[in-house]
Amino acid sequence: MRLRHRLRALTVGGLAVLTGASMLPATAADATARAGERASGGGLSAVIRYTEYGIPHIVAKDYANLGFGTGWAQAADQICTLADGFVTVRGERSRHFGADGRTDGSLSSAGTNLSSDLFFAGIRDTRTVEKMLAQPAPAGPSRQSKELMRGWAAGYNAWLAKNRIDDPKCRGKDWVRPITTVDVARRGYALILLSGQGLAVDGITDARPPAGVAARTASLPEDPAAAARAVLSARNSGMGSNAVAFSGATTAGKRGLLLGNPHYPWQGGRRFWQAQQTIPGELDVSGGSLLGSPVVQIGYNADVAWSHTVATGVPLSLHELKLVPGDPRAYLVDGKAQRMTERTVTVPVRAKDGTVSRVTRTQWWTRHGPVVTGLGREFPLPWTKGSAYALNDPNAAQLRFTDTSLGFGTSRSVRDIQRTLSRTQGLPWVNTVAADSGGHSLYTQSQVLPRVTDALAESCSTALGRQTYPGMGLAVLDGSRGGCAFGRDSDALQPGVFGPSRMPTLVDAPYAENSNDSPWLTNADRPLTGYPRIFGDTGTSRSLRTRGAVEDVSALAKRGGLTVADLQRQQFADRSPTGALTAGDAAAACAELPAGRATGSDGTVVDVSAACRVLARWDRTMRTGSKGALLFERFAGRLVAQVPEAELWRVPFDPAKPLTTPNTLNTGHPAFARALADTVAELRAAKIALDAPLGRHQFVERNGKRIPIGGGPEALGVWNMIDADWDPARGGYAEVPFGSSYIQAVGFDGGPCPIARTVLSYSQSADPGSPHYSDQTELFSAGRMVTARFCEKDILASPQLRVVRVSQR
Repeated sequence: MRLRHRLRALTVGGLAVLTGASMLPATAADATARAGERASGGGLSAVIRYTEYGIPHIVAKDYANLGFGTGWAQAADQICTLADGFVTVRGERSRHFGADGRTDGSLSSAGTNLSSDLFFAGIRDTRTVEKMLAQPAPAGPSRQSKELMRGWAAGYNAWLAKNRIDDPKCRGKDWVRPITTVDVARRGYALILLSGQGLAVDGITDARPPAGVAARTASLPEDPAAAARAVLSARNSGMGSNAVAFSGATTAGKRGLLLGNPHYPWQGGRRFWQAQQTIPGELDVSGGSLLGSPVVQIGYNADVAWSHTVATGVPLSLHELKLVPGDPRAYLVDGKAQRMTERTVTVPVRAKDGTVSRVTRTQWWTRHGPVVTGLGREFPLPWTKGSAYALNDPNAAQLRFTDTSLGFGTSRSVRDIQRTLSRTQGLPWVNTVAADSGGHSLYTQSQVLPRVTDALAESCSTALGRQTYPGMGLAVLDGSRGGCAFGRDSDALQPGVFGPSRMPTLVDAPYAENSNDSPWLTNADRPLTGYPRIFGDTGTSRSLRTRGAVEDVSALAKRGGLTVADLQRQQFADRSPTGALTAGDAAAACAELPAGRATGSDGTVVDVSAACRVLARWDRTMRTGSKGALLFERFAGRLVAQVPEAELWRVPFDPAKPLTTPNTLNTGHPAFARALADTVAELRAAKIALDAPLGRHQFVERNGKRIPIGGGPEALGVWNMIDADWDPARGGYAEVPFGSSYIQAVGFDGGPCPIARTVLSYSQSADPGSPHYSDQTELFSAGRMVTARFCEKDILASPQLRVVRVSQR
């Protein structure tokens, strides 16, 4: 009781010196041994109050000290994953892990460690991040953001200096070492680049000018539009999300509600981590942070809640260069030659025998950006004697993401969220969905995008661009004409991007929902149109996840009287819109197969009659207890992979009926019976019953315990998106690499304490020895969420309250 009384005395500028642990211990035994230690004077410090599920509530007197507490607490939960990422942004993976190894894909698309190192070492050598840190705000980071980064690095280093690493993934490794403020900023910069230069790392680092008869003969894709679609779809395969904001017109308390459900990796450096950050009288925000970040990216405070979804806007563009005859290292602009800039990059590489050598490569840069010879394997861009391609990524010139997130944390309304977006202009590849205590809702696609208007694309697209821009929004412009530059909007912080007034935005709609489709049907009754194609499309078929989500949330909005409990039910309803649309047709067509038999792809005749009955009885959900869900998932995945969308449905897409078309499964397609036969044969070979409950065969394993996981993949349209790895040798879908991650359902009642429920699907720590390695995963499995503790009285009332003061000294 005395401890709680003292905590109530925490004040600005006089943060109480709390008797507690001077460091966050590595183990519970260490905590007991050090419980009487007091932090010595000087240096940065913070108070961390841990509540259920290891969620830290960090209190500090200013931004540097808040960053310190955040860096310390993240290191305690995720030291190995964080250290691995810092090796990446320093360009030292080849030194420690070998040139041919691979990254976890969280910070770039690099195919090998060497490619990753050459890319990030290039950023390091040119001092790109340091130059942006030196820019005054708002073009550069604010003082508060830089203080947070400085403090975060100090907190990480202090934890590393004072604690023993028990996680075998990095225990005793020489690549786990102290970091700098610039390392923190570089990691944030890598996240900003993910959908621009980060999408084309191999194409940048492998670029070579043609020479003599050895000139490369690679050609452009046969179907550039399809190649662009594959590249941009692959971008979204590791990032996705759902979010919906309800206005007060639909809710029980006439105040806003928000449900955020980002889909992100379950392993590696792009995981979320959950915390509350408090500077009394200045900042009080709770939510999820991407690892290595000193701020909350998706979260809420006493007055407003927000989430992000990956946007359809294409953050990169290409300029096709006309090269100077006889000199492939120079290009023409309005008839005048310009030399490419050579950037020589050298990185250390460890051989299998342990010796370290150095590899040197040259990168080639133009006024538009780096020369690139491909956007992934799907989209080669050959550098010939006559032409080359340069990649323009306007996000490569900004480091404002932290300030945008920080501004959200101090916002008090949806209007403040909009002001923050206008002031900072720092979101690289996401939409924002928000709701506030005043009953307002918001959707906006405010992101940093190349200023490619439809008029510019019409006048400046090359032959390649005329194929890629209309379908996917990927611009390929004529680099030989100075008039094909992007220009500048008067309200834009940097040249060559759209200003805030051009962003597709919807305010105060009864609901505003996005599931990674374009802004068009954010609200089906209030469609958004009139934006340039680079933002996204209109009048095209929506994903089944979007169709199902809009169907669900519009019905909720129409019903009205909504509460946070309704949001939780939506999150874990696990309804499959694909199943609702097709399972009945599939079961009926299955029952009509002659003698209940179908021929598989290998020519084997399979008795599928039992599958017909299972599909007919299936409840059309992907809950852990659902019988028939696994059968349908395996069948539908095969069918979608084999049949083009135009042939999959009997009723085609109708722009006048975008939420109900296409429909009616084309069960007469030859692939229908074949996919059914192959699925039944596969499950029987794996000794999996056709009506087995989904959770028996879709699970994660944590410390030898199987935890059933509900939800389903993109093809099934499930809001609670789960993309699992099929491994019949281990019993089915035996791991989840990607899916629902940090989930929050937030409402307001007019008081100082928001009504919030959250869950971090993969739990707070990646260390198998941590008590918070799988505790929230078990909650997620059961369709439950954590009742959030935001206000001081609730934090102090936690039965698992553990308080530590952490300090540099």
